[in-house]
Amino acid sequence: MEYVYAALLLHKLKKDITEDNVKNVIKATGANPDEVKIKALVAALSEVNIDESLKSTPMAMAVPATAAADSGATQANDEEKDEKKDEKKEEEALEGLSSLFG
Repeated sequence: MEYVYAALLLHKLKKDITEDNVKNVIKATGANPDEVKIKALVAALSEVNIDESLKSTPMAMAVPATAAADSGATQANDEEKDEKKDEKKEEEALEGLSSLFG
């Protein structure tokens, strides 16, 4: 998991996700980097639009639900419908992410 976090950190900082950069992030944490895992991660992410993947993750969907709850505009029926939609979207997002990391 630390390799994915390293890649996300590099992406957030607008740095290239290269083997050397991931290795340096892992080393900075005090862990020993695994070259095979790093190569697999970098190769898998080279074909992925990370911004689009992040938009489709469950965390991105939690923000509108929280904002709606804060405004007091949600009702019980709407919440149930939203939860069902969110569950379906979460399943689809997880299927997409699982194809990235096996």
